[in-house]
Amino acid sequence: MRDAKTELYGGELVTPFERPSRADTVIKAIAQSNLGEILEPETFTMDPVRAVHSDDFIAFLETAWQEWQDAGFTGEAIASSWPARRMQSRVPTSIDGKIGYYALAAETSITEGTWAAVLASKDVALTGAKALHRGEQGVFSLCRPPGHHAASDMFGGYCFLNNAAIAAQYLCDQGTKRVAILDIDFHHGNGTQDIFYDRDDVMFCSLHGDPQQAFPYFLGYADETGSGKGLGYNLNYPMPRDTGFTQWQQSLTAALAELDKFSPQYLIVSLGVDTFENDPISFFKLTTADYFTTGAMIAELRIPTLFVMEGGYDIDEVGINVLEVLKGFESVK
Repeated sequence: MRDAKTELYGGELVTPFERPSRADTVIKAIAQSNLGEILEPETFTMDPVRAVHSDDFIAFLETAWQEWQDAGFTGEAIASSWPARRMQSRVPTSIDGKIGYYALAAETSITEGTWAAVLASKDVALTGAKALHRGEQGVFSLCRPPGHHAASDMFGGYCFLNNAAIAAQYLCDQGTKRVAILDIDFHHGNGTQDIFYDRDDVMFCSLHGDPQQAFPYFLGYADETGSGKGLGYNLNYPMPRDTGFTQWQQSLTAALAELDKFSPQYLIVSLGVDTFENDPISFFKLTTADYFTTGAMIAELRIPTLFVMEGGYDIDEVGINVLEVLKGFESVK
């Protein structure tokens, strides 16, 4: 289990907001709901991972913690320097430099158990994708750590491998012609955008906080619409501070209309509930009741759907808010 002790936040090292109790709270809520069977994940090869992440990045993640220890560092591995604008981007041999090279931000530490947790998380996502491909209409993959900030060769935002992207790639590898990813986490899914930006077989839609004010800051603007074959298949819906459900729902309605036109065979939802009004690191104002409505709206597409867990950091409410999305989805028959 990944149980990091340090996160850089507001100039201080604090207990990470992404912590084991998040998953514990979610699984407890689902277990008490009788929504469906809770299964252990299967183990999958790295093939769908290598299709969306670079080999050197995967090798880095696999060995980073051991290299950090071998270098004599006693704390958890956190980036202290990385290539800034106009600096050459050669990969250093020093682990301290490597972490900076592959990190997109400095809040996410690598610690004992990180790689094992990352592998387990991608297996949870792939188990859900396999169930979807076998005919299930609605599946929830409780992934931890989350994934949507992980780009093809960068980690950060608590994310190491991009679980939603890996699941989408798996479905494509099974012969699926069109897959869509709807990201409703408060933060922009910059990693997912990076991976599919020039592809027309995977549509990506993200609802999120304005990147001028919200992490990850440098991607997520409305004019980022894809490139090459992917032009028009990347859609961003940034929204300002204190956005409530009325405005957020308008963006969701617009995104769902675009997804309906795309007519995917499968839908993957990057499910973050850090849009909640009491979330400690976000600034939207959705309430618990709004999540039931969200799930029901997604279900109206009538597309086989895999929900992949992303953010949500109000430990007391994350479980019930996730459950409300799933109950809303199940309510539409």
